[in-house]
Parts: sequence; C-alpha cells; structure tokens
Amino acid sequence: MSDHAALREKFKAAGQEQVFRFWDQLSGEERESLCAQAGQIDLKEIDRLVEDLVFGQGAQGIDLSDLEPAPYTPLPSQGGDAAEWAEAKALGEKALKAGRVAAFVVAGGQGTRLGFDGPKGTYPVTPVRKHSLFQVFAEKILAASRRYGKPVPWFIMTSHINHAATVKFFEQHAYFGLDEEHVHFFQQGLMPAVDYDGKVLLEEPGKIAMSPDGHGGSLRALVRSGAVATMEKLGIDIVSYFQVDNPLIKIIDPAFIGFHLKGQSEMSSKMLPKAHAREKVGHFCVQRGKTVVVEYSDMPDELAEARDDKGQLRFLGGSIAIHILSREFIGRMGGNNPDASLPFHRADKKIAVVTAEGHQMKPDAPNGVKFEMFVFDALPFAQNPVIIETSRADDFSPVKNAEGDDSPKTSREDQLREYARWLAAAGVKVEQDGRGLPAISFEISPLFADSQDAFVEAWKKLENPPAIVEGLVIE
Repeated sequence: MSDHAALREKFKAAGQEQVFRFWDQLSGEERESLCAQAGQIDLKEIDRLVEDLVFGQGAQGIDLSDLEPAPYTPLPSQGGDAAEWAEAKALGEKALKAGRVAAFVVAGGQGTRLGFDGPKGTYPVTPVRKHSLFQVFAEKILAASRRYGKPVPWFIMTSHINHAATVKFFEQHAYFGLDEEHVHFFQQGLMPAVDYDGKVLLEEPGKIAMSPDGHGGSLRALVRSGAVATMEKLGIDIVSYFQVDNPLIKIIDPAFIGFHLKGQSEMSSKMLPKAHAREKVGHFCVQRGKTVVVEYSDMPDELAEARDDKGQLRFLGGSIAIHILSREFIGRMGGNNPDASLPFHRADKKIAVVTAEGHQMKPDAPNGVKFEMFVFDALPFAQNPVIIETSRADDFSPVKNAEGDDSPKTSREDQLREYARWLAAAGVKVEQDGRGLPAISFEISPLFADSQDAFVEAWKKLENPPAIVEGLVIE
C-alpha cells in the first residue's frame, strides 16, 4: 500500500475520511500538500480533544471553585524589602555573567488588528526613529550581552503565516547588530479545526483548516524544534519568556532572574496590579494549593470586583505574559509526558470552510472549534512558582489595538514618559504635561541605556551632554 493510501486508511479508521473527499479532483502537487498537512495531525489527540472539549465536560468551561488571590513579592516602592530586591538583582547578574540566560519571544502573529500588513514584530513603534518591535528587543538583548560579557541567545517562535517574512526582515537588517548564530528561529505548531460533530474541517479542497496551537504551544515547539537541545548545549538553563507586542518590557531583568533562582522556581511570573476591576488581564490565583491564572473573560464579576477590608481589589494580581522558565521544566512540559502536559482550551470561531461543490464559504457565525494552549497553564505543574510585582510604567505598554487603549499612540507616549523619568533621575528637567508626557518627541536607544540606572550612569559619563530638543535620538 502506498504512503498516501495508508494515510487515507488511517483517517478513515478514525472517522475522519472527509478530509480526502476531494481527492480525485486534486492535482499531484495538491495531493502531496494535503497529505503533508494530514501527516502532522495526531488523530488520537484530536479524538481525545473532541471527546472532552466538543462533546464532554471540558466544553462546560473551567473550574472556578476554591480560588484565592496568589501571594507575590511587592516592589520596594510598594512596601517590599529593598535588601531582598538588591540580593535578587546580584544573583541574577551572576547568572547572566555565567551565560545561563536566553531570551524567548512568541512572535507568530500578524499586525492585522493594527491595520498593518506584516509580522507584528516588524511594526514600527519608537517615537522618533520608528524602529520596529524586533529592533527594540534586539537592542535590549545586545545591551545586556555587552553589559554582562556573555551573549544572550534569542529564540524566536514564528508561525506558518509569518516565518519567511520574519527571517527575511532580520536578514535585511543584519540581525540588528546581533550575531546571527545567537538568533534561533522556529515555527509554532498547528492544530486542525473541527466542526460541532468533531469532524476535521477543510478550508479548501486540498487544504485542512489549521491554526496555531496558542502561546502554550510554544513549550512543545521549543522541544520539537530542537531549541531546548540547543539551549542545553549552550549551557542555558534560564529562559526569559515574553510576547512580541510590548516595547517597554525588561527582557533581561536581573532581579526577576534572581528571585526565580532564589526561590528554586521552575516557572516565575511578573504580576501587575490591575488598573481597574475588569482590566483585560488574567488573574493570578491559588486553587487548592496550586498557582493558576484565570482569564479575565472567565473571572466572575463578583470575584473580579471583590475588595478587601482596605478597599483594595482582592484579586489584584494581573498576568501580563512575562515569565521565566527553567530549561528542564520546558523539556518536561513540552515533551510527551501525559502527566505533565498543558491542557487544550476550546475556542468557538468563524472558520472558512469548503462547500460540497468545492467553493470556500466564510460563515457569519461560529461554525467550529479551534484548540489552543495557554502558557500560564504550566504554572500548576511548576515546583515553587514565584510571582513578583512589576511597574506598569517600566515594563508594560503593549501595542494591541489600532486606537484607544494599548495602541501605538499610548505605547509611544509611555515610552516618552519613561525617557523623561530617566532624564529627571539624571538631573535633567524636561517640560511635561500633568500626565508626565514630555512636550517634545525624542528617543533613547537601548544601546545607550536600557534602564534608569544604566541611563544615569551613561549620562554622567558624557563630556558634552546634548540639549533635549525635538527629534533628538540619544544612542
């Protein structure tokens, strides 16, 4: 029996023979492509997911019983122990000088919601030079590599939609000054969509309706791509995880690394106090002794809005997708261990499908289910999870929406506010409005300074500091 025939038999035995219903109409090339897609599908996994998430208990939603707010280490400015933070920073710097740390960005998305045609990481975000998200991150990683005397390898997870364009962008920009051998690209995994009868859907006669498996899929993609094995060869055991939309992020944060090491944690997270009860961030909680994150859309109003006796939100800790994971933990969670694997979640979506006549139809309402994993679902499996507080002004201003909150405009303004604070710390006053926004646009390259302390130190070394004027770039 040919490989194609054997694959078709396998799908027939699983009750998924409809995937090949246009077989006789396909060209040889189209048949090869369809079989390549079908060959990636784990039919036993799909059968299990359909049983649970389409027909079974998993379709009823998540368990929200016994939730308590998760404990966290507050910033010194919010009552935390300054000596403990200094100790953590020193511990993190020691790890960086030993070359134990890598950066990892989840960058599989497109800039569609921003009205931008291209990988989201190529979107221009800085106030003056209009540098891309990727360039901002690359320069922060390069600055850390120089400061600590060891390269910080960068692992970049793309998707089937944007992989080629992302790699080309890096090549066109000479990897933004990074050594090419320290930048590692790999693709996110895909999962087939199914209809409400559990049947795998076709997007075209020779194309299965496949979609990325969620940011949680990054863990098994790290394993399957060989990235974890590469990390082991390089002596990397600490992985700084972040998402591609946040130009303010402290990618290499020695204090965060130090708390992770000090706590002997397998997975650590940054929390942000919620701006208001219904802010669209996940909630750090403890459930029957395990640390969990409950998405804002799943959190009941009575819990999201509950307050303690001081009037503060009881479930205050917001998850902003900034984590540190140990390499061995990634290997365990991303492997084939049924006792340590991320759960899939159900997402009802409008999925373009092919009609009986072979034409594509785009529905007006959800017509099927996609399966995705969330990286924060690894927390309950982690030994000694650590959560530390971070500051919105210093670490979080994502670019998600074309306008309004979390938009290019708000992120640009937050970058300018950060520059103004750094200058003020160095003794330089800049005219600002009542919200701390400077009256002029200027920019500080991460290669000059990537933190307030680094800026003050670098500024003091300048023999002839520049005047802060419209369009200035300090680099």
